[in-house]
Amino acid sequence: MTAPSGAVSDRTGLVAAALTALFVPGDRPERFGKAIASGADLVIIDLEDAVAAEAKAAALRAVQAALVPGLKPASRALVRINAAGTPTHDTEVRSVLNIADEPGHGLRGVMLPKAEDPVVVARLATALAAAAGGPLALVLLVESALGVANSLELARVPGVTRLALGAIDLALDLDAEADSPVLDYARAQVVVASRAAGIAAPLDSPSIAIGDLHAVEQSARTGRGFGFSGKLCIHPAQLKPVTVAFSPTEEQLTWARSVVSAGAAAIQVEGQMIDKPVTEKARRILQRAGVSA
Repeated sequence: MTAPSGAVSDRTGLVAAALTALFVPGDRPERFGKAIASGADLVIIDLEDAVAAEAKAAALRAVQAALVPGLKPASRALVRINAAGTPTHDTEVRSVLNIADEPGHGLRGVMLPKAEDPVVVARLATALAAAAGGPLALVLLVESALGVANSLELARVPGVTRLALGAIDLALDLDAEADSPVLDYARAQVVVASRAAGIAAPLDSPSIAIGDLHAVEQSARTGRGFGFSGKLCIHPAQLKPVTVAFSPTEEQLTWARSVVSAGAAAIQVEGQMIDKPVTEKARRILQRAGVSA
């Protein structure tokens, strides 16, 4: 089936541009509507870590019921399926594609955890690209040593929309501490791989802090400094500090406006040499804030 002309940009574009992505357990359907109403750019209905093995079938049925036409569609929803090779993976992929066959469904795409093998990813990407009504987005969660090592190959698979980092599982795989510098290496890898592959900048790993919103904001600022363009969230309370951290400050906006308004002929602004990269940085700051240059 040929996708409508706006289908690709509508589905994958929203996923590529999202700043906040909020997880909600797939076996807690009473929370789906609250998650959608939270203001998160994306809601990731989770069939993986948040759902016990014995509850996965019921969770999948809840996802199908929430996203089919006739019910209020969660039009910003991704589904995190289980990893390739797990007992429920194939069934979940078929169910996602069946949802996509229904006109008016509320599904934007799929998140694949434990992404490691480009061949496996290509097979899933091909299936999602053929979804009725237009391609579904595909976000790859990189959370193992092999995933980090293969991040450029993964990002280059046609149909991959975006990478995301799963630092908690990665630290476990590496037997490293949560604050180990090796995780900074992994952050740099997925950011560079995304840029080199020409896809959207990745989503950073979620902060495990819920009560300490300052810690959440600091974690998000660190991710922004690495070049991430959004962050995974595990609680609605994290959305505001993450948004603040990824939004330009008034000081940055003032600087950016002064650089852009100075024009190409300027040599320096506020004692700083102005050349093409500096001007482009200023334009990007204004663009992130939704301000015309």
